[in-house]
Amino acid sequence: MKNLEKIKKENKARRHNKVRSKIFGSAKIPRLNVYRSNKGLFIQLIDDQTGVTLASINDQEVKSGKTKTEKATEAGKLIAKKAEEKKITEVVFDRGGCKYHGRIKAVADGAREGGLKF
Repeated sequence: MKNLEKIKKENKARRHNKVRSKIFGSAKIPRLNVYRSNKGLFIQLIDDQTGVTLASINDQEVKSGKTKTEKATEAGKLIAKKAEEKKITEVVFDRGGCKYHGRIKAVADGAREGGLKF
């Protein structure tokens, strides 16, 4: 069982490195980073040129939504609202090595509904 866990961790790290090698955030077009754990979801807008987090959100800040996926959609809308306050309209999406489905896809859909362009 230990080997399977190690393989999964290595595969995720490999996917994450592949994604990060292709995208880079700037002040005008920041990187929308999504970290998914078993219990929570953490979203950040990051300017990679200066290494500064422009805005961040945790899915625990979202009151509505019963399932984790519904909370992820609302969190996407909320990060889009924070980005709009900072006059950010376009971002590059960093899925953090996770596959693009479920909660990760829900965040992206919510951010698009909120007005962000990918």
